[in-house]
Amino acid sequence: MGNNCVKLKKSKAEIAPCEFVQDSPVVVLYGSPAVPLTSYIRFALHHKTVSVRMVSAETPVLGRDTLVLQCGSDTVSGSRETLMRYIESRFPRPPLVANGGDDWDGTTPLIVTATRLQHRSMTWHIERMVRWAEDLAARGGRGAVDPRVGSPRMEVKKFARSYGQLLELMLEHAQMEERTLFAILEKADRGLSKAANEEHARDLPIMNGIKEDIKSIGVLDSGTPAYQEALSSVSTRLKSLQEHCKQHFEAEERDLLPLMEAVELSEAQDERVLEQCWDAMQGTHSHLFRFFIEGLPPHDTMTYLALIIRCSDQDRAAAMLRLLIE
Repeated sequence: MGNNCVKLKKSKAEIAPCEFVQDSPVVVLYGSPAVPLTSYIRFALHHKTVSVRMVSAETPVLGRDTLVLQCGSDTVSGSRETLMRYIESRFPRPPLVANGGDDWDGTTPLIVTATRLQHRSMTWHIERMVRWAEDLAARGGRGAVDPRVGSPRMEVKKFARSYGQLLELMLEHAQMEERTLFAILEKADRGLSKAANEEHARDLPIMNGIKEDIKSIGVLDSGTPAYQEALSSVSTRLKSLQEHCKQHFEAEERDLLPLMEAVELSEAQDERVLEQCWDAMQGTHSHLFRFFIEGLPPHDTMTYLALIIRCSDQDRAAAMLRLLIE
């Protein structure tokens, strides 16, 4: 799994293959920037490498929540699904919607879909940290090939910052599960989530220990035997964490998440649990939201953003989505 969906500033993520770049007309969007759907559609169009002109429009005819998309002689308005069907048809590459729709089918609880997508993002970030640690250890204190990475000490600081962000995301995700999924399952059948809770407690010291080990590398002289040994140790511990997380996520998705369907939440309860998820993830879904989304491929990103715009607090949903386009 890889990501090419979120880095909206000048980066490799914005360099589309030549076959994607065509002489497309400018798409004009009429709507309110404060409405989450507006940011959602702008985000989708950006990754179609389409030129977009946003026109703020709140009129008695359109209404605050109506978004109108104009492309050449075409004018389209309606639901998110209607707008995305048009965008996928008019600009088929690169595809942003898998199998023509979202990853939920009306029977899978929304919180289950959100949890699976969070697992995918964290898995991608852990894999990236493992590869980075292996590269650092292999170079043994030598600078990176790309001078923009900086000196070895500068790179280790970036490595530490990135791991700190991942750690914060993983801790908040674990708290979210304990407050929502596990609480619901425990109410249905006491003891169902005992093993998963124990694994959360087991992995916390490991994750914090890796953070301290990385911090200690920053004060060592690069290229020394102690520096090399510390890098190798961090690389090994990250691989161990990666395996633990892989097994943990697979166990949850195999043994626990399917039980949420058996709970038979009502539609209102389903929406309320999803709201509790956003409440629990407030930290990472504000200052670390771009980091989180970076770990998802395009179609998973669009599914996750579609979950967010269901949020009853539309101001909060709009603020989260604006973090990706501003």
